[in-house]
Amino acid sequence: MAYHREEKRGNPMAFKINHELPSPDVLKELIPMDEESKQKKAIRDEQIKDIFTGKSDKFILIVGPCSADNPETVVEYVHRLKAIEDKVSDKILIIPRVYTNKPRTTGDGYKGMLHQPDPNEPSDLLSGIIAIRKMHLRIVQETGLSAADEMLYPNNRDYLDDLLSYEAVGARSVENQQHRLVASGADIPVGMKNPTSGDFSVMLNSVTAAQHPHNFIHRLYDVETTGNPLAHTILRGGVDKFGTAIPNYHYEDLIRLLDAYKKADLKNPAVIVDCNHYNSGKKYKEQIRIAKEVLHSRKYNPELKNLVKGLMIESYLEEGRQEIGEDMVPGKSITDPCLGWDDTEQLIYEIYEKC
Repeated sequence: MAYHREEKRGNPMAFKINHELPSPDVLKELIPMDEESKQKKAIRDEQIKDIFTGKSDKFILIVGPCSADNPETVVEYVHRLKAIEDKVSDKILIIPRVYTNKPRTTGDGYKGMLHQPDPNEPSDLLSGIIAIRKMHLRIVQETGLSAADEMLYPNNRDYLDDLLSYEAVGARSVENQQHRLVASGADIPVGMKNPTSGDFSVMLNSVTAAQHPHNFIHRLYDVETTGNPLAHTILRGGVDKFGTAIPNYHYEDLIRLLDAYKKADLKNPAVIVDCNHYNSGKKYKEQIRIAKEVLHSRKYNPELKNLVKGLMIESYLEEGRQEIGEDMVPGKSITDPCLGWDDTEQLIYEIYEKC
């Protein structure tokens, strides 16, 4: 599958072509999804859809590491989530957060398993697309839980689209037209985060675009979509012009979003509140307090209970973060700091009691 190709003479773009990568269709043939896993995912997809359409009043928890950096520790983590979901499934639906590609503000740093299946080794995209597909497949096969990932590169989502049950479009991507158009063709919920400025109108414009049909170029094909009625908002906080974090999870922020939804002609109004990032000022322990405040707002106002469908929480086996190196602690984040397992477990049970 890996061929070195010399740069073509006269190529107007200064790219050196290292490898010809397999197409998503070829990769799916090489690493196929078995029938049992397909059935498990179909059930999960329907359960998640019912929450966003209002048929179910279960509360969604999208929980997992800032970045999925190691298949063994990630799968172990999801096994632990599965054990908890078995106890809380009458009120909570857990979606493992398994983010395999990471945006980098300056372009530097660890870009996720898609680029570096081994964080200590150079970028290897061929090994990366194989590694992330195998990991997502293992999660479904071993736990029955299908995961969430970020739509960082719209053209790459086809490598995983049969395995994912949820996707998020990040704060730096939400204004990008290609992300919006590709989201309109997804058959699963796609969350549109507010941009780093915190602007609600940009976020809602993205939801509007994703809910409408479009005709565009995708992977050299002329494609047409019917729109995604499950596209929705994610509140993750923003920053002012000086870079100061401005949270948007408070009661007043939720009411403002509720009012904006009422004025917009959108299907299935919904929001997921991201408890980390600029909502917490990247103080990962604050996620515990933020989750409880959001639950209090939902309980106080029935309209907010219908609007706020769930929370996003960054958590891993070990709390905090570490630098990439030879002696890394397994299950400890190498990007943003995360809650540890003990705090996560306790928080999920507290959410179960309050939601």
